Amino acid sequence: MRVTFDNPATVPAPPNPAYSHTAHVTAGPMLYVAGQIALDENGEVDAPGDMTRQSEVVMSLLERILAAHGAGFADVVNIRTFLTDIGLRAEYGAVRARYFTGPPPTSTTVEVSRLFHPEALLEVEIVAALP
Repeated sequence: MRVTFDNPATVPAPPNPAYSHTAHVTAGPMLYVAGQIALDENGEVDAPGDMTRQSEVVMSLLERILAAHGAGFADVVNIRTFLTDIGLRAEYGAVRARYFTGPPPTSTTVEVSRLFHPEALLEVEIVAALP
């Protein structure tokens, strides 16, 4: 498997270094992970109203899913984030930056009016190129 992240000179650079414009995957199996919210082991939303804590729970869930497939955050090529309050993006971003420490994957972050669970502040889905 080979992944190359790039920001082509033919388009403006990303407004921040937290993502790349493209991820070119040349071989290997792909893992598509459904959106994850901050559910605890009892199926309840962990820390209603706390974006930092919910972000930590979501990243932990994604980390465990990746590990179950022999992968890690370095193998993620795309991340899609849905926030119920874009004003809390910095709190989410600070947590995300602790997990994505290498070349940043492609990324989309949008604000939505609500998620399927009323206490969830964010939902995150990823695509990984498995090693």
